[in-house]
Amino acid sequence: MDFSQSDTLGDQGRRGFLKKSFAVSATVAAIGALPRFSFAEPLTQRYPDPLISVLDDSFKDLRIFNASVEKLATGLRWAEGPVWIGDGRYLLVSDIPNNRIMRWDEVTGSLSVYREHSNFSNGMCRDRQGRLLVCEGSSTTTEGRRVTRTEYNGRITVLADSFDGKPFNSPNDIVCKRDGSIWFTDPMFQANSDYEGHKVPQSQPFGVYRIDPADGKVSRVIDDLNGPNGLCFSPDEKTLYVVEGRAKPHGIIWAITVNDDGTLGARRNHIEGLEYAAIDGIKCDEGGNLWCGWGGNGDAKADLEKLDGVRIFNPQGKAIGHITLPERCANICFGGREGNRLFMASSHSLYSVFVNARGATFA
Repeated sequence: MDFSQSDTLGDQGRRGFLKKSFAVSATVAAIGALPRFSFAEPLTQRYPDPLISVLDDSFKDLRIFNASVEKLATGLRWAEGPVWIGDGRYLLVSDIPNNRIMRWDEVTGSLSVYREHSNFSNGMCRDRQGRLLVCEGSSTTTEGRRVTRTEYNGRITVLADSFDGKPFNSPNDIVCKRDGSIWFTDPMFQANSDYEGHKVPQSQPFGVYRIDPADGKVSRVIDDLNGPNGLCFSPDEKTLYVVEGRAKPHGIIWAITVNDDGTLGARRNHIEGLEYAAIDGIKCDEGGNLWCGWGGNGDAKADLEKLDGVRIFNPQGKAIGHITLPERCANICFGGREGNRLFMASSHSLYSVFVNARGATFA
């Protein structure tokens, strides 16, 4: 019997098996080297989510029965000013005490640093051309306390850093109107300590400002609110909502008429932060409902488990829903592919929930 052919066939079989084994091992190793996906973590497994409270039956139309409140990321010191970047499928959020802007990626679920030394950035939004607008609340070196625009090539353009020859206090929150005008608040929140920036004396009245889209001129449109904070427009942009965070005895959301020439008209008390509530960032949906960052105002009698989260009000100012979070929610935004994912920047963490509503500025 001729064994030479048998041995040759055996060797070929063994070599083929080893090649296949090595190929499988290489594939496994390559897969292991890919970025790890971090999936959203529901805070509860039950449907409907017990963390989403219906305070009025009308809110049932905005709640999605089988959508959970999810934790996306944590490890921040004070999360603020979220803005959705739909063309990149990511969310930017300010981590103020760490002086940086963070980037949460919808595809991988990962959290990374987008911009170091952000001049203690706070509120953010996009202009009508999709460029990033940032309220820089304090100074890293000689810069800061200003409103900037990030150009397509990454360069920073300063839109406003002073008014009447004096620097701003601490630009806080920002919104861009459809006509291209930029509106922002300027309280003293980040200028009172060295934690979220640098302690500096007050240089301006607490104000709300408008940057004209034609000539870039800055005008002060409000100068009599105690601690102006979050702001947004109604869907038709005929009403400007502004939070007066330090109003006594309760924080207030003012509803202010916007005239055709960009000036402001009559003002009415729209919502009050009762039961020791603090109102922070606000956003309007397409139906005119206000979604408000909610928490305790620091009073020892505040029930934080009841307050922390997002409180939703209808266009008439009636509370219709509440999303309970384990942390105080500073600010929110709508995003996702359909604009129906509510992102909540809440103290140390980022949360989200899908809702049956879409942000008024979604396009």
